[in-house]
Order: sequence, then C-alpha cells, then structure tokens
Amino acid sequence: MARIKIEIPAKIIASVTIPVRITDLNYGNHVGNDALVSIIHEARVQWLTSNGLSELNIGGCGMIMGDLAVEYLGESFYADVLTVKLAAGEIGRASFELLYAMSTTRDGKEISIARARTGMVCYNYEIKKVALMPEGFKKLLEA
Repeated sequence: MARIKIEIPAKIIASVTIPVRITDLNYGNHVGNDALVSIIHEARVQWLTSNGLSELNIGGCGMIMGDLAVEYLGESFYADVLTVKLAAGEIGRASFELLYAMSTTRDGKEISIARARTGMVCYNYEIKKVALMPEGFKKLLEA
C-alpha cells in the first residue's frame, strides 16, 4: 500500500497551539483520527479569526472543504499541546490548498504527529455555487 506523503512548504503563514483534550482520545488512549480532523479545523478557524475572517466570509465569499488528506506520523496523548503550522499550497482562481504540520514537545523533544492537506473551495453559501477567490484573501495566502 502506497502511503500518502504531504510536503509542507518552508513558508509558514500561521502557527497556533491547541491542547489535547481528554475527549480527543480514542480507545487506544491516543488522539483519534476524528479528533485530529477537528484539531485541523480549529487551527484553520483560529488563523482566519486572527485575520478578521471566518469560514463564511473570507472577504466576499466563504469556503468549503473539497478534500482532505492526513499523513499520520506519531501518537499524541492527553495533555500534549499541539503546535499546528499552516502553509498555503496550490492557489487557483476559486480554490486553494492549506497544509498543516502538527507536532508536540515531550521530554524536551519535538515529535511530529501528523501532516495534513485540505483542498478548500471558495463558495457562495447564499446561491450555493463556487465563487472566485477574493483578491485580499489571495494576498493573505501569498504573504
């Protein structure tokens, strides 16, 4: 089976920290895949909020997720504080990629937990159609 490999660009557009909650753990006593996707979502929303935006308004339209890929690299446990670094990938006229590198520091060592990629589509929720990317948002991705 070929594994997904996600490359994170050197240019990071944001970094947020998110503590692992007890409710993020699964029966294996580590962060479950569903919780990891929620952590990715939280990181994206924190980045948008820090720029005065939201998933429903990125400067004239919203965004909707078109696809998601996750590369699991290590386990994360209760009380870990995850550092999630965000980077922009491909940018199109109406879509873009966000890339996420998740790690934690344990016993003085940085441990890679996962890398992820979300394919985001600019979307007009009122008319339920794809929209062109607002120029200001494109500049934010390219900053």
